[in-house]
Amino acid sequence: MGSKRAYTREHYRLAVSYPAMFSDRSAIGEGTVTNLSVFGCTLECPRGLPENPNLHIHLILPDERGSLPIEQAEVRWMKGNQVGLQFHQLERKANLRLHGFVWDRMLERLRLIKHHSSS
Repeated sequence: MGSKRAYTREHYRLAVSYPAMFSDRSAIGEGTVTNLSVFGCTLECPRGLPENPNLHIHLILPDERGSLPIEQAEVRWMKGNQVGLQFHQLERKANLRLHGFVWDRMLERLRLIKHHSSS
């Protein structure tokens, strides 16, 4: 038997609580993004999980610029009322906005950590 390796994420994830809307071929739903990276998110859906493995999503970010459209997101896992999504297709403008948003929040977190460690 091979040894087990610990699971580690390759990309920074933000712990967040932002509303989102999703649609698939048969339904429209809403949920809350509970963590976010430039490559995916976890979506909590208390009123029901999506049935299709490919979704169109609109993230409602607090940067006051309207919703951020994700043209195609793939369901990677489901657990309870949560679903893990991997982003596959974004328009260039949306992709740049998402990267900038995550980067800005990451820098804010690093500044906060630095400030607390120097106090």
